[in-house]
Amino acid sequence: MKSFRDRNRDNRPRQPARSGTEQSRPRDGGHPVKPAPKPDERNEIRAQDRSEPKPTPRILARRDGVLPAERLPLILEVAPNTDYALLDSGAGQKLEQYGPYRIVRPEGQAIWQKALPAKDWDRADAIFTGDTDEEGIGRWRFPRTPLGETWPMKHDGIDYLGRFTSFRHVGVFPEQASHWDHMAGLIAAAKRPVKVLNLFGYTGLASLVAARAGAEVTHVDASKKAIGWARENQEMAGLGNKPIRWIVDDAVKFAEREERRGSRYDIVLFDPPAYGRGPKGEVWQLFEDLPGLTDLCRAILTPRPLAVVLTAYSIRASFFAIHALMRDTFAGMGGTVESGELIIREKSAGRALSTSLFSRWVA
Repeated sequence: MKSFRDRNRDNRPRQPARSGTEQSRPRDGGHPVKPAPKPDERNEIRAQDRSEPKPTPRILARRDGVLPAERLPLILEVAPNTDYALLDSGAGQKLEQYGPYRIVRPEGQAIWQKALPAKDWDRADAIFTGDTDEEGIGRWRFPRTPLGETWPMKHDGIDYLGRFTSFRHVGVFPEQASHWDHMAGLIAAAKRPVKVLNLFGYTGLASLVAARAGAEVTHVDASKKAIGWARENQEMAGLGNKPIRWIVDDAVKFAEREERRGSRYDIVLFDPPAYGRGPKGEVWQLFEDLPGLTDLCRAILTPRPLAVVLTAYSIRASFFAIHALMRDTFAGMGGTVESGELIIREKSAGRALSTSLFSRWVA
């Protein structure tokens, strides 16, 4: 599962902030990056007319009506499998297995100690070095055999390319698999045509899962390079005949146009960064702009919508981090570790304001 991730996932270089920053040149022995397929009107659309007038700022107001029911906390867990496994973590790092390769990357939340012996970490095929901040540029070190920029991977039978980028990411976020499986189930159970909008779509695994399940997919990302990678993954997965529109555009502007055009979707996925810039310099600030985008996502739903899925990596802490630290520290003493959040219950509408995280050991 996404820790709060990698976690700012922060300010990972995603729509809209990745263009021109990630590595595109294959290293010796790797799979060369194929040029993206030639754009056509059917399934790749560049950002719309840049001369369009600036839209009027969205006016937000609290909606009337009963609040949705609650189910919390819901913990979505991805277990180790043959495609991916988190092997160990600690001391600010994580050791992962991506297909045939062991990879070491920074993980700020791993404030506990490593469980595996050093010899297991020393078997890593790739280690990210350099700036450990989410937006920091670094490089990969290959202590065993020089590896290429990309390597073949699978998710639930879907082939795609893992990719060593200069921002320590590898082209996929495996903890999202729980969302992908849930979405595929909704599409199959609907027994009718389903339209999916994937905003900030990155390299396209969610879009491929939705398309394989039978949906018509619109995938939006501000990075032309990321769209090229996504289309490459589509071909590698053998899903080239599936209806996916690949759109290079600012997510907010695209959603605004869809609202004006009357385009509607049954499922909307959006995974915005904490901060970024769109293809024309549009500035995105999560806490300022997320309410408006969330409202937009509601506005472009069909009359019979299936789901809206928001993933946010902007909060850098999770109670799971201090929980694991406390359990490690009090090992052998028995008792109980209780972890969670301290909240203030709002009087006006009964909503919860989270003020802090906590973890306590109780004998």
